[in-house]
This record gives sequence, structure tokens and C-alpha cells, in this order.
Amino acid sequence: QEQLAESGGGLVQAGGSLRLSCAASGIIFRFNAMGWYRQAPGKQRELVASITSGGIPNLADSVKGRFTISRDNAKNTVYLQMNSLKPEDTAVYYCNALWRTDDYWGQGTQVTVSS
Repeated sequence: QEQLAESGGGLVQAGGSLRLSCAASGIIFRFNAMGWYRQAPGKQRELVASITSGGIPNLADSVKGRFTISRDNAKNTVYLQMNSLKPEDTAVYYCNALWRTDDYWGQGTQVTVSS
């Protein structure tokens, strides 16, 4: 059974930091490109950061310089380190795994940044 389990969300003040984790099971993790998406109320889901199976990261312009994505293939886990958080970063954050036509999503974790 394929499963992605996000953790690490919560409430933080503007300027603070959070680290999201996504633990994968039931997939060949090292083959998968991994991504973090977010969806704010009334908005479309958007890509925040992704990392290839080879470890090459890509970040949305809105989070460059503040967020970092990394992966630990030994732990089947991908991380999103979020620093200098802003109220506009408030959203549900989703983990995604992609390999060929296999596309899996976690259930999401809420991040709320207060001003």
C-alpha cells in the first residue's frame, strides 16, 4: 500500500521556521521525484519545491532563499525546511511522489503563519 505521511505543520509567527517531513512507504522511494505543494483557501494548489531522484532541487520563486528541500533515501523521507515564514505562506502543504505514471499524494499538513 503506497502511503505518504506528512508531519511538522503547525502555527508559527511571521519570521519563524518550520520543518515539514514526508515519510513514504510502499514505493521505491529512490526512483521517485518528490515534491511539496500547497493550497491556500480559495486558491489553486501550487508547486512549492521539488527534488529529483538524483537530488536536484527546484524551488518556486516565491520561496527561493527561504525554503530548502532535501531528501534522505535511507529513511524514505523528504523534508521542507521553511525559514522566514510569511503570512502568505499559510496553506495546507501536500507531499507528492512521482515516477513514470505513478503519482501519489499525502493527506496534507496545515501551516499557519500569524502576523
